[in-house]
Amino acid sequence: MSGDTPKPPGMSGDTPKPKPKPRAPIRLMPLAWASLVVTAGPAVADALQPWSTPPRLLAGVLLWAVWGGVLLAILAPRPFGLTVLRVAAALAVVLAAAALPSTSLLAGTAALAGTGLAAGLSLAPSVGYRFVNGAAYGDERRFPLRLPPALLLGPVPLAAPLVGVGAVAGPLLLADGRWVAGVLALLAGVPAAAAAGRSLYALSQRWAVLVPAGLVLKDPLTMVDPVLFPRERIASLRPLPYPTAPAEDIVDLRLGAVKGSLVIELTDEAVLYRTRGRARGGEAVRARRLAFSPGQAGMLLEKAAERRIAAGG
Repeated sequence: MSGDTPKPPGMSGDTPKPKPKPRAPIRLMPLAWASLVVTAGPAVADALQPWSTPPRLLAGVLLWAVWGGVLLAILAPRPFGLTVLRVAAALAVVLAAAALPSTSLLAGTAALAGTGLAAGLSLAPSVGYRFVNGAAYGDERRFPLRLPPALLLGPVPLAAPLVGVGAVAGPLLLADGRWVAGVLALLAGVPAAAAAGRSLYALSQRWAVLVPAGLVLKDPLTMVDPVLFPRERIASLRPLPYPTAPAEDIVDLRLGAVKGSLVIELTDEAVLYRTRGRARGGEAVRARRLAFSPGQAGMLLEKAAERRIAAGG
């Protein structure tokens, strides 16, 4: 008769520990963005050539300003800069695609390749980790949570172009002498761009945070306020094997993101307040085990073990 104690569902000790993600994307990000002057610049210049002089000059100034601002954000990473980078990288792909009919095959291909590389790197977990930790306090380490797949398939790709079009349509129309259309575009576009930008920025504020006292989960999409789980109350922090579904007693905070899922088990129940759409306040939930999905699960487990949190595979 075996003396082994059965492990709870979704907490198998046979699951290999996730390995930390490579740091190549954060090293390549500055080069990829800086190279857009060469890879995407000629195609965009060809696309702007038929425009009249005032809007073409204004568009050129805006493009250079965005390119320089994003490069500065990459070199001095902060959480807000991550949103700026990802929005600008997505808009760069849109501009490259829009320039295809106006440029040569070679220039168009180079533009799509260059902007696609920059956009792909901007979504890498190591890039997100670098940016959100640019404003970390003291000994804390922030690990961005994975974006919900439902948002990646619809709202997020649409929000980035909305930010760009809403912000520049009015000024470009005014520069072209179309006063009525320009004013209307300003009145409608700027508030829409601001709202979309705030929503995208909120997505970059979703973190699991290692602090000296334990682990904090900060996710405005699922919880009203950040919740601290003190080290002495954490019984274990383990991977949730894919595609194993969480057990019924596990509060699932992943919003559909399954890759790199972790389960935190507490020594006793904690009370947290789940968000309820746009309603104020939240719904009180008692939980002893919670599932969440950080972008760098392996590194989080490694750093948690260094801080004497019971983390393992």
